[in-house]
Amino acid sequence: MSEISKDVKGFNKEDEVILSPTQQIIIKFKSNRLAMFGFWLFTVIVGLVVATHIYTEITSYDFSYTDTSLKNLPPSWDHPFGTDKYGRNTIFRVFEGGWISLQVGFLATFMAVTIGLTMGTIAGYFGGKVDSIIMRFIEVIYSFPFLALAFIISAVFRDKPAEYRLFVIIGILGFINWTGLARLVRGQILSLREQEFILATKALGIKKRNQMIKHLIPNVLAMVVVSATLSFAGAILAESGLSFLGLSVTEPIPTWGALLSKAASNSTSLRKFWWIWIFPGTMLFLFIMSINLIGEGLREAIDPKAIYITKADRKNIKKRRKAEKLEAKLASKGGV
Repeated sequence: MSEISKDVKGFNKEDEVILSPTQQIIIKFKSNRLAMFGFWLFTVIVGLVVATHIYTEITSYDFSYTDTSLKNLPPSWDHPFGTDKYGRNTIFRVFEGGWISLQVGFLATFMAVTIGLTMGTIAGYFGGKVDSIIMRFIEVIYSFPFLALAFIISAVFRDKPAEYRLFVIIGILGFINWTGLARLVRGQILSLREQEFILATKALGIKKRNQMIKHLIPNVLAMVVVSATLSFAGAILAESGLSFLGLSVTEPIPTWGALLSKAASNSTSLRKFWWIWIFPGTMLFLFIMSINLIGEGLREAIDPKAIYITKADRKNIKKRRKAEKLEAKLASKGGV
């Protein structure tokens, strides 16, 4: 009898595997082909950008060096991405341009998510006067015109070093972009705080801080992840736009937006010297696309209601389809 209870319908207790929520999220994410494609694309681009930055730092690569004898050369083995009108090697400038975008994206997103999640959770949980004060503050911040503020800050700090201006830009992006996430989190928390599991935590005497951190915030993580990826991509595009307008770091420090701006300043460059804009534009497009794919994959992985198909399931589906096709062929031959 014990043997029967131990092994019922081919199931053995030794085969039982208990997965943690983190392991389940990883398995779901890995089973998503588009998300994994975005992840590996993101990893490759970041690896190339970081490796290029380390190389230029170690070798003290001079981005201001010019050689007019090499100007506007098309892509070749010696210059895979061609050269610009000053004879500078474009491949180093393209990959180094991503270093600024990575800094802006990560730091601005961290600021926006931290502030937005904190303010939204506090407003939604406490409600009343606290909610009213925070929402009025959000409306004030949301009303700031970003471009006008960027122009003012750029004019004030124009004489400062490029690194200083970069962190000012990051501060502006992080300070303005948190309002949308705060509103979304507040709305979710307002509905979650009335549910039974939160009422149970209050009845058990759990501290308010723990109620928010351990019980409310985990239930809004899927939405936060999507918002974070959108903020990341938005911050990079915003920095690229500012560089395009000449409001970000200036020459000789390259950025993707600045490289596109230089190419767009002359219609002849756009038509004849396509490599000057196609490579930074492609890198920016692929990077933003990879972030969006990762964000969508994480959203589905975190969502417990999302349906996913593992590699084993795909293999079984293929085998079943092959078997069905073979049966259909045999049936047709038998009918004939």
